[in-house]
Amino acid sequence: RWVRAEATLADRNKTLVPCTIEACERPIMFELTQTAELSHWRGDAADNAWQAFIVAVRGLVAKERAALAVLPALATVAARTGPARETLLAVLAFDNLSSDAEMQYFSDGVSEDILGRIQRGSKLKVIGRTSSFQFRGADKAKAAEALKASHILDGSIRRSGAKVRIAASLTDVASHTTIWSDKYDRNFDDIFAVQDEISESIATALDTAFFPAKQDEVDPATYDLYLQAQYKIVESDPAMQLQGMALLEKVTRMAPEFADGWISLAFAHMVASIGMPYVERRPVVAKIEAALARGLNRNSNIAEATWVDWFLAEPFGAQLAQEKIIQRMVETDPNSAMAQSILSYHLETVGRNHEAVLAGRRAQALDPRNSFASAVNAQSLWRAGLYAESIATMAAHAEIFPDDHHTAAVRVLAYAHLGDWDQVDVMLDPVRLARFPLREHLGVASITQAARSNDPAIRRLFLDSLHRASEQTGSLDQNAAIYPAHFGFVDETYDLIDRSRLGPVGGPSDRLGANAYRSHMLFSAAYPELRADPRFVKLCARLGLVEYWLTTQKWPDCADTVPYGFRAECAKYRDYPKDAFFA
Repeated sequence: RWVRAEATLADRNKTLVPCTIEACERPIMFELTQTAELSHWRGDAADNAWQAFIVAVRGLVAKERAALAVLPALATVAARTGPARETLLAVLAFDNLSSDAEMQYFSDGVSEDILGRIQRGSKLKVIGRTSSFQFRGADKAKAAEALKASHILDGSIRRSGAKVRIAASLTDVASHTTIWSDKYDRNFDDIFAVQDEISESIATALDTAFFPAKQDEVDPATYDLYLQAQYKIVESDPAMQLQGMALLEKVTRMAPEFADGWISLAFAHMVASIGMPYVERRPVVAKIEAALARGLNRNSNIAEATWVDWFLAEPFGAQLAQEKIIQRMVETDPNSAMAQSILSYHLETVGRNHEAVLAGRRAQALDPRNSFASAVNAQSLWRAGLYAESIATMAAHAEIFPDDHHTAAVRVLAYAHLGDWDQVDVMLDPVRLARFPLREHLGVASITQAARSNDPAIRRLFLDSLHRASEQTGSLDQNAAIYPAHFGFVDETYDLIDRSRLGPVGGPSDRLGANAYRSHMLFSAAYPELRADPRFVKLCARLGLVEYWLTTQKWPDCADTVPYGFRAECAKYRDYPKDAFFA
């Protein structure tokens, strides 16, 4: 009766929009009122009945009472007009109109600064630089459709000595109309003020609450060097990266209070260190930490700083620290594909694979042509057990990024898991590998060979190789342990784990890259054998995972699927010592 009383009051106030979410006998007053039928609805935003309901609610909220008189026809209107489109802005690289082609770094740098101000200053969704900056010249006409953007910010920059002319315009894609444009003729000294003006104008045009992330102002010569360095450190050529690093060293000497210079220097050192064995990283890590501290002391709200901070956290044993960094990252830069990608990857390392999928999808939507975001999304789908979707996503990824050896290796494992040996042979064809080598992941060839064979002797070869490596170094990569367990040697694998130290050996045989020794593969849906044994919890305690789960109460997906009391086992190992990551 309380529901009926509330409905009567709502009807009296003309604020009643009823809907049915399951079959039932409706009270008489609802029979007399147009009621949206949503029993069938499962979340499709384009569903006609759902759209009719939304239109009705919107009419009431906006006090457009006339909408109530046409409720029966709203479904027809919704079917014709379709769902309202979310605002998604793409900032294109401004055209370089200077006579000097080398000035492209300046145009790109200013464009990126404007994108960053908008991206971090509001809740507006902005497509990442990697995707939007791919469209230049005549290809700009294809950007809106390819990126599924609702609005496009484009412009041009002409620089001559100390003078700068910037023209910018904002276009509504659906109506093909320019909703804002302006031109600025300024001295180079005023470049930061112009960036703020453009950002604020965009916010006003899109009616978005926006507080621009102010950048430290530096003299023009220093800023010019900074933009040149940014242009170089994102190149894949190591020689170019070194040139960029040298420029950033000069920038920080010229402007020691310029936070962005220090953070970029830390980022450049981080990129250079990824390919080094851990024992060689230590001096570089000291440089990274020093540069990071100098930048954060000046400005703690720079998104790139959190990326570097996350990289510095040890791959295992420090999951709580990693999560704090990632929370700060997402708060600082909620619309960043990089932040969402790192979040997705972190969630995988702690076993929360289905949450990882959601973050991975968000990352790719924010920057659809970003290799890192695309790879994280594709791989998270596979590790979560969404095999068909992951195969299709990895194939699409390979069309754009055929030289991504990380995703190619996962794709080989995915085909092997599904028993698609024809595709395994295609991926491991020597001609293909000569063009797109798997590099440090070449071991997937022996894994798939063992998976294809029914001969226990062949399958045991993988376990024997891990035994030899452990005997020589005393160390074991826990991710490699999933394979012998998968091939039927669970007990022997756990015996080997108990006898070995987890992590790198401190020599050239260390696994490299940002992924090395993180625990993401332990939770792959395709390899459940280690997780199905209660001894898995002890392994996780050594990796710091039990500490993370008990502290946060954020449990892995497997907590409710393994054939034993997962949470109770974790409680037993609450105080079990963690392995030192690198001694």
